[in-house]
Amino acid sequence: MTGTTPTRRAAALGSAGALVTATLIAGAIAAPSANANARHGQNSETRGAAVAAARAAKAGIDWQDCPADWGLEKPIQCGWVTVPLDYAKPSGKQIKIAVDRIGNTGTKDERQGALVYNPGGPGGSGLRFPRRVTTKNPLWTNVSKAYDFVGFDPRGVGHSAPISCIDPQEFVKAPKADPVPDTEADKLAQRKLAREYAEGCYKRNSEMLPYMTTPNTVRDLDVIRAALGEEKLNFLGVSYGTYIAAVYGTLYPSHVRRMIADSVVNPSRETIWYGANLDQDVAFQTRWNDWQDWVAQNDAVYHLGTTRAQVEAKWLELRATAKKDPIGGLVGPAELIGFFQKAPYYDSSWSPVATVFSKYFAGDTKALVDAAAPNLSDTAGNVASENLNAVYTAVVCTDAKWPTSWKKWDRDNTRLHKDYPFLTWANAWMNLPCATWPVKQQTAVNVKSGKGLPPVLVVQSERDAATPYGGGVELHKRFKGSRLITEKDAGSHGVTGLINPCINERVDTYLLTGKVDAADVTCAPHATPKP
Repeated sequence: MTGTTPTRRAAALGSAGALVTATLIAGAIAAPSANANARHGQNSETRGAAVAAARAAKAGIDWQDCPADWGLEKPIQCGWVTVPLDYAKPSGKQIKIAVDRIGNTGTKDERQGALVYNPGGPGGSGLRFPRRVTTKNPLWTNVSKAYDFVGFDPRGVGHSAPISCIDPQEFVKAPKADPVPDTEADKLAQRKLAREYAEGCYKRNSEMLPYMTTPNTVRDLDVIRAALGEEKLNFLGVSYGTYIAAVYGTLYPSHVRRMIADSVVNPSRETIWYGANLDQDVAFQTRWNDWQDWVAQNDAVYHLGTTRAQVEAKWLELRATAKKDPIGGLVGPAELIGFFQKAPYYDSSWSPVATVFSKYFAGDTKALVDAAAPNLSDTAGNVASENLNAVYTAVVCTDAKWPTSWKKWDRDNTRLHKDYPFLTWANAWMNLPCATWPVKQQTAVNVKSGKGLPPVLVVQSERDAATPYGGGVELHKRFKGSRLITEKDAGSHGVTGLINPCINERVDTYLLTGKVDAADVTCAPHATPKP
């Protein structure tokens, strides 16, 4: 689910959707708390994870200059951590997890260990996190004095035993079918695509697929902690990274030192993952409306209408045009959603998306084609996009039980589409492979505080589209002693990456001292984008 979280790319299912889309010193390694996992019926995996962590603590990480094609400049270093594919068989098949790091910029005395990062997805790579130091991102200057910044590719992602469900060039081809169905035949075609995608995932990844789960990623994270020589984990998770945080805090509460959950996936068993996507459809429409209001307020710049209704009429006109005759031969309604959903995701996209929208109605179709059409010649980018989608699908479909009745999917999404049309059907098709998923679907972890869990900092904007506000409230409720920082009247996804001193100063204080406010905090919104 990222600037911090990868926005969901055009789905292989004939639509575009949105999800909702790596220290230095070896030290004493705490043995995982068996009791924490035993509550979830995961004894064999618990024991296997303890074996893998002990092994990793002994081996450490052989840090080297990063491979040239990874795009990570010196002094960032890269390495590998070996983990079991199946934690119930810790001596069985192993896979390698790619990690990277940059050392703290302060003195030896200032160093507080490693800060590990996940940007979301499922399917996002955290390897660019150390570049916040090399690019001198001012928001992270203070924290980088104290911490090594560590990123990793989760299992199945990027350089970590990557999975694939469809040929990448087939995945990005355009134009795809309109996500909004006009007929029952349209729905049948999308159902067929979803079933074929699920079958392709299994055909290409039959060995990996049963183990592509959040609990296994969490166990991998604990093995990384051990390999780094860290007794306890400092972790920053954004979007889906907050669900990793939630499950880690449940299974390994005594291993947490500092933990920030930014833009929170609702961790309720009843919500993971089918309900989360329905909630997301409502939240995306809300934020889409916010963006249209802003465009209307800036009609002197964009000339798309002075009211939300007028801006929406322009959107529907563009959509109808693209459906009748794809713009540039490549941009149909699915590709439009893939591009325009950036606006409800991130405030930083408000002006760029509005500019392209405005240029189209001023007669410049090239700007829209350049922005929304896939780049068929970008082989590496297309491989990465397909991999992101494959991991997303594999994790959410395997993590939890999904409805198998098409009647339920049809009823729920038809009902939602009436009032929340922007994303509902696109999101449904993206997730529909889970209805015919070919491997056993797990029971979601019951997220709750365990013994030894320190205060967790939960940061959430009130109008977030990808991870609605209720998710932050729910995690805060489940993690006793946590603190919730609400960015009021704001809706950008990935709050800790934005300039808002009310939030930035509290993040710094927490990571540097462990201190949280005596009560929850509400911050004013960050600055509204300027045209």
